[in-house]
Amino acid sequence: MKIWVAHEFGADLVRAATARHEVLVEVMPAPGEMPSDPGDVVFWVPPFLAKPEVTVLTRQMPRLEVIQLLSAGADAWTGRVPDGVTLCDARGVHDSSTAEWVVGAILACVREFPSFARAQERGEWTYRRTDELAGKRVLIVGAGSIGRATEARLAPFDVEVTRVARRPRAGVHGVEELPRLLPDADVVVLLVPLTPETRGLVSAGFLSHLSDGALLVNAARGPVVDTEAVTATARTGRISFATDVTDPEPLPPDHELWRLPNVFITPHVAGSVPGLWRRGYALAAAQLRRVLANEPLDNVVTDGY
Repeated sequence: MKIWVAHEFGADLVRAATARHEVLVEVMPAPGEMPSDPGDVVFWVPPFLAKPEVTVLTRQMPRLEVIQLLSAGADAWTGRVPDGVTLCDARGVHDSSTAEWVVGAILACVREFPSFARAQERGEWTYRRTDELAGKRVLIVGAGSIGRATEARLAPFDVEVTRVARRPRAGVHGVEELPRLLPDADVVVLLVPLTPETRGLVSAGFLSHLSDGALLVNAARGPVVDTEAVTATARTGRISFATDVTDPEPLPPDHELWRLPNVFITPHVAGSVPGLWRRGYALAAAQLRRVLANEPLDNVVTDGY
């Protein structure tokens, strides 16, 4: 069985996990750096955050059975995987890192760290009182594993958390309830996957339901938010916006969002931490062991999730 992974570190982990089996593990770090004939590849771990163009390589892989992503989102691959190939995401791999980013972004905005950083660059002592996170009402839109990890990390800050998911269940509201829930939220955190249903979820109408002074945090995907609508709303100063993702991405240097004082932008770094590779390839190795044992795979993507 031929296996392609994107990093030598991952190759070592996968080789160790399959030492008792006849497998060939090779490293393909980029589409133009194929180590051998792709026609024999059965199990593929593509590069992290690979663009949709990478999916065309599947046309050269007639024996491909499994694609194991290193990203939690599968939007670049959904609808582009050949019939008979199982697509698996990296649910669980990014829980801690993305939850850390969310909490860090919330704290940075509530305590006005970006403003103080700009003042530091100017050598200005700009003393003032800031807001605080304690007592805030946080609405988490996307009650999956990252949502649960975020809620756990917010617990020590004495906040009130409300959960929203695609479908309602015990303790979780359905997405159709958002118009009623949004006005009561001080902080809204987006953690949904990008699907046809969530594309443009944050529209002008969505934003109109936010209360004055609310903070919108996007740790999902850029197209979940209508860029023009959030720019127009943030421009008024009515809300603040923190995002790790944009649409388009990268955000053009001359885009207005860069310069709005109530907007905090990071360049899609929430999941880019050292532990990504250890956790991601541990998942890939576990999935490969399931394949070799003819056991069901975890994290199988269905309907974009």
